[in-house]
Amino acid sequence: MKKSLILANRVREHAIKMVNKGKSSHIGSVLSIVDIISVLYASVLNYRPESSKWDGRDRFILSKGHAGVGVYAVLAECGFFSTEKLKLHYQNDSCFSGHVSHKGIPGVELSTGSLGHGLPVGNGMAYAAKLDDKLHRIFVLMSDGELDEGSNWEAMLFSAHHKLNNITAIIDRNRLQSMDTTENTLALEPLIDKFEAFGWFVAEVNGHDHDDLYNALKSIHPDKPTMIIANTVKGKGVSFMENEIAWHYRTPLDSDFETAIKEIVGASK
Repeated sequence: MKKSLILANRVREHAIKMVNKGKSSHIGSVLSIVDIISVLYASVLNYRPESSKWDGRDRFILSKGHAGVGVYAVLAECGFFSTEKLKLHYQNDSCFSGHVSHKGIPGVELSTGSLGHGLPVGNGMAYAAKLDDKLHRIFVLMSDGELDEGSNWEAMLFSAHHKLNNITAIIDRNRLQSMDTTENTLALEPLIDKFEAFGWFVAEVNGHDHDDLYNALKSIHPDKPTMIIANTVKGKGVSFMENEIAWHYRTPLDSDFETAIKEIVGASK
């Protein structure tokens, strides 16, 4: 897992710098998924950076599109485009918008931001692959707060009914959304029981443990879609951001930015 750990540290550093330069937000949401997307791109997904539309590629959808900075950074580190282009994030006339966009950005499968769309679209991709006897897999990364959207539960019924074992959904279970905890906003538990009742195979893992993530993400159930509940810490990797809901919206500036960079760079040594 050394490769994915190195990638995660680089993505965290890029993310802090991009959000700082663009004076954008959602850094807490980005940091909670960095380990997940780093394991995916370092060790799980089949893709070709030089041919981003290769038909045999696995498809990855970031349904929680507000964390798009993390996807831009991981794609750049994996060779889809130059890391220099990350400096364009949130700048005038840039294709690197705050919510992840596929327009003009190799490797991004779907523009997202309106929560509750990623899984339904991923279902369509998975169902089409089954009809065409294609072997690629579909991965959809969702936020836990996003589970408040009814479209996700409709999509789960569809996946199970059609036995779409080629789709894996990952829940970024950091237990914070917008202005409060998920349980205070709209209680989600018991999640495992709910997902199983909807016909999914469910695995619960530490969302920052690369070995746990790898084992869960590589697994394929013979006739069920897979749901991975990845328990994470919002703001992971920067001490003063961890589990602090303010960093859903705040921009790391001045001393906050300097301290965050020092902690991330220090952790990589």
